[in-house]
Amino acid sequence: VPPRPGDSYGVLPRPCRALVLLNPQSGAGRALEDFQAVVQPMLAEAEIATTVFVTERPHHAHEKVRDEDLSQWDTLVVMSGDGLLYEVVNGLMERPDWEDTMKKPLCILPGGSGNALAASINHYAGNDHVAKKKLLTNCTFILCKGLHTQMDLVSLSTASGKRLFSFLGFGWGFISDVDIDSEKYRRLGNARFTLGTLQCLAKLRVYQGRLSYLPAVPEPATPLAPRDPHAPVTNGQAGHVLPPAGTEAAGALPADSLLVPLSQPVPAHWTVVPEEEFVTVYAIYQSHLGTNLLMAPAAQLHDGCIHLFYLKAGISRVALLKLFLAMARGTHLDLNCPHLRYVPVRAFRLEPRTATGIMTVDGEVLACEPVQG
Repeated sequence: VPPRPGDSYGVLPRPCRALVLLNPQSGAGRALEDFQAVVQPMLAEAEIATTVFVTERPHHAHEKVRDEDLSQWDTLVVMSGDGLLYEVVNGLMERPDWEDTMKKPLCILPGGSGNALAASINHYAGNDHVAKKKLLTNCTFILCKGLHTQMDLVSLSTASGKRLFSFLGFGWGFISDVDIDSEKYRRLGNARFTLGTLQCLAKLRVYQGRLSYLPAVPEPATPLAPRDPHAPVTNGQAGHVLPPAGTEAAGALPADSLLVPLSQPVPAHWTVVPEEEFVTVYAIYQSHLGTNLLMAPAAQLHDGCIHLFYLKAGISRVALLKLFLAMARGTHLDLNCPHLRYVPVRAFRLEPRTATGIMTVDGEVLACEPVQG
């Protein structure tokens, strides 16, 4: 990736020791053989020694990275779909030493049916759009080169008190339905999403709720809110929010300084969306939602920004299908569809009117309830 101002890069040591977390069930169930056939020979050539940890059940990787001494490895490599990386990130964030451990480079090698982060990184690296073995080879090559940089994480909190860390996106409505309903076709690889999209189109539903957000750039229509003396300070680089000095105990999780509790109304300088009926709401932080879905062409690895998309009720099935077909090339915004809105935000809140529909975080199911990030 051409270095941008404020980017800092690190390089993995040579020789390098990698812990590879691999889910043999992910995608079409070929992750282990693809690792042995494609990845292992390249890593050996690059002097990267691997310890392979094969997961046997859900949360296995979560427990491993939460409880284990990871100091013997220079990098953690996840060979799976996005779900296993979500487990790893949240396991790391539960460690008392999360702040240091989260500095250890993470690498994603696509081994699932949804490989959104791998596709995003391939895109940022300036590579052509590829899938399957080609994408795996490209991502392995990035690991072999050993260059690493920061990536944004989004902190989500739910009405029931969960605190989650997400690297890819949060969704509700149509897109989440497709993701979860198509789970039964996972053996089809990426085609499962096409089939799922057609099925969900047939029974198009509308979801009622309130969506609010803090725009990344003040919206021209609203008068500028007076500068809040308690507004978070950003360091101008990756948009890290610096908590007030001395307020956090060692090991405490970072403060959600842009958010007020879900029981309170959103701050006055936030925007509340006037419509309350949606087909889908999706907050994505990287460019790709799937190997063939370039959802947020403007996104970068750490732009400190949440790319919020929402589709208002009233869109026809034909228009919705056109949007999804255009998303393969990232040209969906050029269609100027009146039902589709896109806004870059720093924070958002979604309050469903009733607990209907599936919510997902990084492709994993979440109970439907008010959530903010």
